[in-house]
Amino acid sequence: MEFVIKISQFLLSLSLLIILHELGHFIPAKLFKTRVEKFYLFFDVKFSLFKKKIGETVYGIGWLPLGGYVKISGMIDESMDTEQMAQEPQPWEFRSKPAWQRLIIMLGGVTVNFLLAILIYIGMSYFYGDTFLPSENIKDGLLVESTVANKAGLLTGDKIIAVDGDKIEKFSEISEKVLFGHQIEIERNGNVSTINMPEDFLSQLMDAKEKGFISLRQPFIVNKVPDTSYNVNSGLKKGDIIVGMNGNQTKYLDQVKTVLDAHKGQQVTATIKRANSEITLPLSINENGKIGVELAGATPETLEALGYYKFDVKDYGFFESFPVGLNKAKDKLVSYWDQLGAIFSPSTGAYKGVGGFKAIYDIFPSTWSWEYFWSITAFLSIMLGVLNLLPIPALDGGHVMFLLYEMISGRKPGDKFMEYAQMVGFFILIALVLFANGNDVYKALFE
Repeated sequence: MEFVIKISQFLLSLSLLIILHELGHFIPAKLFKTRVEKFYLFFDVKFSLFKKKIGETVYGIGWLPLGGYVKISGMIDESMDTEQMAQEPQPWEFRSKPAWQRLIIMLGGVTVNFLLAILIYIGMSYFYGDTFLPSENIKDGLLVESTVANKAGLLTGDKIIAVDGDKIEKFSEISEKVLFGHQIEIERNGNVSTINMPEDFLSQLMDAKEKGFISLRQPFIVNKVPDTSYNVNSGLKKGDIIVGMNGNQTKYLDQVKTVLDAHKGQQVTATIKRANSEITLPLSINENGKIGVELAGATPETLEALGYYKFDVKDYGFFESFPVGLNKAKDKLVSYWDQLGAIFSPSTGAYKGVGGFKAIYDIFPSTWSWEYFWSITAFLSIMLGVLNLLPIPALDGGHVMFLLYEMISGRKPGDKFMEYAQMVGFFILIALVLFANGNDVYKALFE
């Protein structure tokens, strides 16, 4: 069932993005009286799952879910229809239109991608509002589980004040900014200092294959004491919170684990918070530093009710949601551009984290949530828009690059040159797709 939910969200999001992107090309093409021969969701290599001709356009669904396309008459694209290009240009063809019209047609797809992301963020701001944790409300610092981050100088209990001079306002900003930051300003035990992150920090993280990085410190909440647990008769119950051991305060899970590791194979006296009272219980610790219980995750509501963190909730009116949504889209665009810059800088090692369709599939939750679905779709729309603007022949950005050259120089690149450029761009794209999806396969097999 989990697979069905995840794959349904993945295909729905992908289909929505592809159709709207291609509509961005289709609509201005039709407005400028340019013939569109095909409009396809997914690729129809050899055969189609569905197709129907309406007017001069064949609408269809292909079987290969790697994208989609519109085939515009008189345009050198992925179809490589050289036979059509060898004939005399016709008035309805793309190549016969003025450069400014061709530019609008080519920019239509990415324009729709960015507009879609903005509209989604506006809608989410209006319907869901914002729930966030101000960084100033993290009184006891953060949990830093990564040994690579520890080696760089970040420790559990540190408060991250700023990254590269930009003040951290919300907890949700921290991980991403630290990952791609160079100078981290922290507060530790009341003292402020600056940590210079190693240039290959991302590379080290990828190589270490660690699951944890930077997160909120959580309380030790018991979810279940199994019948097989060596503490089954200790009196420990579901919902109990361990807040002390041997007279020492253990407000957080990481503090409890430190005590457990220091008392392997021994017995300790634990202070337990139960409802509105505190009790003490003897607990046995095995040779691995475990007490044999299952832990409960804590929601923002639980953490706030227990007094650990104070979350802020903001609701927006209809008109308020517009600037808020626009700001969110801008922040995501800047963020993804920074990530892309790191990926194309070999020294950072960020390319090791590049993923393909499996990586995109994995970011969807295993339970259906419209809030998460729209949030992921908005980000993927920005990602698709940015990637399509890259100046690679075969992408929209490649066509735009040649059109701008034509408009500035007054000279149109020859059809043969465009054919060769398209082929080079196609092979570059294939290489990138193979690399990204190859990373997915490698991680699935060896990590």
